[in-house]
Amino acid sequence: MNVIHIPYIKIIHFSLVTILLLANSCKSKMDADIVLINGKVITVDSNFSIAEAVAISGDTVLAVGSNKEIRKITGKSTRIIDLNGKTVIPGLNDAHLHPDAAALSELDEEIPDVHKIEELLAWIKDQTLKKEKGSWIIFSKFFSTRLEEMRLPTLTELDIAAPEHPVFLNGSFGGMINSCAMKVSGINKQSKDPGIIKDELTGLPTGFIRASAFPVLKIPAKREISKEEWIKAFTKMMLKYNQYGITSICAGTGDLKTMRMYRDMADSNILTVRILQNILLQTDELITRESINNILKGYPEVTGAGDKWVKIGPLKVFLDGGILTGTAFMEEPWGEKAFQIYSIKDPSYRGIVNFTRDELLAIVSAANESGWSFTAHVTGDGAVNLLLDVYKEVNRKSSINGKRFSIIHGNFFSNEAIALMREMDIYANIQAAWFYKDADAMNLILGKERIRIFHPNRTMLDAGIMLNGGSDHMVKLDANSSVNPYNPFLAMWSMITRKTERGSVIIPEEAITREEALKIYTINNAFASFEESVKGSIEPGKLADIAIINKDILTCPVDSIKEIESLMTIVGGKIVYTNKK
Repeated sequence: MNVIHIPYIKIIHFSLVTILLLANSCKSKMDADIVLINGKVITVDSNFSIAEAVAISGDTVLAVGSNKEIRKITGKSTRIIDLNGKTVIPGLNDAHLHPDAAALSELDEEIPDVHKIEELLAWIKDQTLKKEKGSWIIFSKFFSTRLEEMRLPTLTELDIAAPEHPVFLNGSFGGMINSCAMKVSGINKQSKDPGIIKDELTGLPTGFIRASAFPVLKIPAKREISKEEWIKAFTKMMLKYNQYGITSICAGTGDLKTMRMYRDMADSNILTVRILQNILLQTDELITRESINNILKGYPEVTGAGDKWVKIGPLKVFLDGGILTGTAFMEEPWGEKAFQIYSIKDPSYRGIVNFTRDELLAIVSAANESGWSFTAHVTGDGAVNLLLDVYKEVNRKSSINGKRFSIIHGNFFSNEAIALMREMDIYANIQAAWFYKDADAMNLILGKERIRIFHPNRTMLDAGIMLNGGSDHMVKLDANSSVNPYNPFLAMWSMITRKTERGSVIIPEEAITREEALKIYTINNAFASFEESVKGSIEPGKLADIAIINKDILTCPVDSIKEIESLMTIVGGKIVYTNKK
């Protein structure tokens, strides 16, 4: 036999003699194109069955079973992959990320991975040496609560680091600028935008700004990216996802133009992940049922339209801000601790909400009537409760049960919220990276009672809530040092152990099992896109989306789970990634 060695896996090609012997002794009406043998195949079927081997025909799983059974459907052209005892899992699915933005985020320069104020200031100083005076220094997706000090740099610190360069630390819903940025943007004591935070005594801007003030900043327009550059960058990003066994993703925020780009790539056989694309509702009009209906009439397709490579997902809105900038809409005021971290001075401040209840009701009602599934970016418990209240009213008039409406992020789920979600079959699209990165900050800011409902995964699963796992990957290419890490095994490890990046264990009783974590990133996410019949598990007739991984996720030491990578990733029966280490 001619054996080609890949780390831990050998691919066997039959010699002529072997082919003749098999042709005479083992004929089959349907021979497999690829078979995987001698492995531990975690099927994630309804019984969570474990098998030894898998046969693939075309882009579909032909059979799952023992080595003996699968060998019976090999033919002269079958490619046999000897797993040597390695573990096989269904291809993983990231239920919420931003792949197009992430792919382009380091196209021109690397985004630093900083953990301390001194590292941040050192990076800014280094940028002043590389860029002409007056050029902007921008840190995309900067969140001060992830620094060891859990604070923003002061205006003085930024001014010393970059006296002649405008600096913007962009935290999506809030940020920090220096005096040079204020000068070039015309921000001063007389500025009226409520997003420009001022010192109570002097009335001077502190440098801290919220999202409403972002348009005031005189940041030069980004350079145009050609279609060729975009495709090249996106292809590179997909390969990095494949490295961690990811075979499907949900692009969390997009439009029909982006959909066309994905479909063009699918038509050109470029895609190595399947894509579900949420559609962001964009309106500058007065929001009424009629105005939203008119917008939706302009969309040629609704949720579910597409094929096995690219589909339209739910309609989406941004309901509130973010926990990392103190702009999440909370049920109770943020509290005293938020003062030093987020510059929140109003003791009654609960965060921001982007729609009134009536506006949100008009949007969700129109979406439901038009055949859309619906979701929303929600980060605080106040916003969770508002959305569920609207869902409940819409549901009374026209049932949303079975339509797989969801909450993206959510973070804080009370028992009452969980009961409502169960009643209406609302899915929870959670991001374990936020727990891993941010649970310590939330514990400090909100206290030990309010933190109890932060990512209550065990409680939600026990209540019958469908949990979907995503990363919210936004910027940087590396799986573990990205601002929101997209390594799904790191996420699963954190859900299983309740451990954070700082080494804490937060509310350990909310830990889930290894099997449950794997389901969240496979079959559960297939349910979210109405695709549980075609993917999410390794079963005959389903798409051959498979990952061969370097450790047994069910039995390896628990802290080794976060170190798992794919040795080989298969999408639709095609090998798209092989570990060459």
